[in-house]
Amino acid sequence: MLTVVMVATLASAALWQQWRDVEVETAERNRVQAAWLLLGALDWSRVVLQEDSRANRSNPIDHLGEPWAVPLQEARLSTFLSAQKNISQVDSSMADVQDAFLSGEVIDMQSRLNLRNLYKGLNQEISAESLKPFTRLLDRLNLPASAAMQLANGLQQAARGTAQNAPLMPRTVRQLVWLGVDPQLIARIEPYVCLLPEATQININTASAEVLYASDEELDWASANQLVQLRDSSPFKSVAAARTALGRPNALNNSAHSVTTSYFEAHGRLRLGDNVLSQRSLIQRNDMTVNTLWQEQADWGLPAIPQR
Repeated sequence: MLTVVMVATLASAALWQQWRDVEVETAERNRVQAAWLLLGALDWSRVVLQEDSRANRSNPIDHLGEPWAVPLQEARLSTFLSAQKNISQVDSSMADVQDAFLSGEVIDMQSRLNLRNLYKGLNQEISAESLKPFTRLLDRLNLPASAAMQLANGLQQAARGTAQNAPLMPRTVRQLVWLGVDPQLIARIEPYVCLLPEATQININTASAEVLYASDEELDWASANQLVQLRDSSPFKSVAAARTALGRPNALNNSAHSVTTSYFEAHGRLRLGDNVLSQRSLIQRNDMTVNTLWQEQADWGLPAIPQR
C-alpha cells in the first residue's frame, strides 16, 4: 500500500510539473505573439503618418479631422485578417487570434506644452519668459505655480548629468517622479504636457483650450475656447489666419505656435483572452521620413501560476 501511495504521489507531482511547464510556455508564446502584433500596429501608424505627409505636401497642416487622429476602437483581430484575405472566416491556422482584440490611437504631442521648452540651454539661467506658459497652466488647473520652477530645475540638472547624484533624464511625463515631483501633480498635468527631445511649437489645430490659454498671455479663457470652436469647424491653414479669425493681431506668436506637427505618440492595446498588453511609442516625422524614437510596453497581465 505504501508503495502504491508513493508511486501515485510521484506521478501526480510529475503531471503537475508538466502542466505548469505547458502553462508557462503558453503564456510566453502569447506574450511574444502579442508583442509582434503590436509592432505591426506601430508600423501601421507610421504608414498612416507618412501617407498624411504625402497628401498634404502642397499645403502642410495637421488637424484632428485627419485619418491619423481617428482612434481605432477595439475590434477582433481576425476581422482584419479576414478582410485582408477577402474571406468570410479566418482559416484554422489563424485560430490563435480568434480571441485577440486590438485597439489604439495616435496622439499629437505638439498639442501639449513641451517641458523641454522650460530651459534653453544646459548652462543658461531659466528665464521667467519660459516659465510663463507652465505657470499659467498650473494656475488654470489650481496647482501651485512653484512646480514650474521645480520642473525646470530638475530637468536642467538631469540634462547636465555631471553631478554624481544627478537624477536620470526622464523620457516620459510619468517618469518625472525621478525628479521628486509629486505623483498626484504629474497625473493632473499629464494630459496637457509632454517631454520631447527638443523644443517645439504648439499646434493650434490640435491643442486643447487649456494649452492654448497657457501658451499665450494675449489669450483669455474665452478666446482660447473660441479658437477651439473655430478650428473644429475649419482647421487653420496658418497662424496668421487664426489671429485674423480671432480678431487679435497680437496673439499667437509664430515662434511658439504652428499648424503642423513633427512628434506623435502611438498607443496600441492588445487583449488576448484574460491577458492585456499595451505599448506606446514616440514617433518623429520629418517630411516623408517617419522614425520611431522609443517604445515601451506595459506589463503583460498573466494569470497567476499556482505554486506548489
